[in-house]
Amino acid sequence: MRKLSKPLYGQQNKTAYLFLLPWLIGFFCLTLGPMIASLYLSMTKFNLLSSPTWTGLSNYVQIFTEDDTFQRSLWLTFYYVFLSVPLRLAFALLIAMALNKGIRGLGIYRTVYYIPSLLGGSVAIAIVWRQIFDGSGLVNQSLGWFGITGPSWIAHPDYVVYTIITLSVWQFGSAMVIFLAGLKQIPTDLYEASGVDGAGKIRQFFGITLPMLSPVIFFNLIMSMINSFQAFTPAYVIGDGRGGPLDATMFYTLYLYLKGFSFFDMGYASALAWIMLVIIGVFTGIVFLTSKFWVFYGDNQEGR
Repeated sequence: MRKLSKPLYGQQNKTAYLFLLPWLIGFFCLTLGPMIASLYLSMTKFNLLSSPTWTGLSNYVQIFTEDDTFQRSLWLTFYYVFLSVPLRLAFALLIAMALNKGIRGLGIYRTVYYIPSLLGGSVAIAIVWRQIFDGSGLVNQSLGWFGITGPSWIAHPDYVVYTIITLSVWQFGSAMVIFLAGLKQIPTDLYEASGVDGAGKIRQFFGITLPMLSPVIFFNLIMSMINSFQAFTPAYVIGDGRGGPLDATMFYTLYLYLKGFSFFDMGYASALAWIMLVIIGVFTGIVFLTSKFWVFYGDNQEGR
């Protein structure tokens, strides 16, 4: 290959950086800059009204030694993530496999199932969800047809988190579309050959579908896990913005928001944000490290 002259090479670099400039400006001004500012504020006492006062690691010490709400919100978030993510991915895969049967009007079904993912994080949908699971909402009305008196799902601390989990599972559309694309890439001759050897549907699922789909599962798992750790809108709306009832909806991000914008302790909120960043990084790293045992690419059956 003919090498480019230095002037031409430099000109191409300038052109590339010119096209990258909008992204670079956004990254440094809207992402990296605020992150650095947040790291500094996490070591200060800052009430949004006066200049921040340097306090070192006192915010972090207080969080881990004195803050009971931090521990409750963290464990509630873990509980939400560990339940909602597997359920959402399992449901998305189930629907994707059903749509992969070559049914007519596939585009219509795919669009209909994807709509909840577009609307699920909005305040309007969270309000509708609150009305559905209210004491006199659609769920209890439906149970009443069978003579069952249901509780007020959003007012009972033992049930309210499950309404939020149900809302999360209902937003399976984006994962479903990705699963469907992955299923279409699996060669059909693998199923035909295994069928000749006597493999049934269950064995084909665990022996062909899951291994061949493992890179897609890996991607959906990472994205769903990160999004679930940052869940905010449903908890804020369903819990009336205060984490009620009895802190049953006090998710970590809601607690962070309340500390920063209700109690005007932005330094403390910044410390909470950095702790969550580390937690997400640790769990993401664990998934990446363990992926070599269960993620397979192409014809490589030995993993990564």
